Amino acid sequence: VQLQASGGGVVQAGHSLRLSCAASGRTFSSGYAAWFRQAPGKEREFVAALRLNGGHTYYADSVKGRFTISRDGAKNTVFLQMNSLKPEDTAVYYCAESRSAILSSIRSERAYANWGQGTQVTVSS
Repeated sequence: VQLQASGGGVVQAGHSLRLSCAASGRTFSSGYAAWFRQAPGKEREFVAALRLNGGHTYYADSVKGRFTISRDGAKNTVFLQMNSLKPEDTAVYYCAESRSAILSSIRSERAYANWGQGTQVTVSS
């Protein structure tokens, strides 16, 4: 499967953005889909994950209550709705997918075999 991330941009603090991750080749139907981010000079970090069978969601503490991960009904696209954005949310955001990850590993980038190319999110103060 190929993943294409989009939706990034430049916004002011307190505003919202919705990122999209479109799958081609097959649908998001099993395993986990996730979003990670990497700020300049920092390691890539977990943001959110969605269990594709069942719909359970998991979030980093830093985004809990502000970000929402979801999937469209056709199962072709996974979204990350980001509200109340802060300057510290500035990063390149990556979507990822794994059909074999287990729950204990979903916050690790090593659990994901398929990655999108990244989309830049910049939040100004």
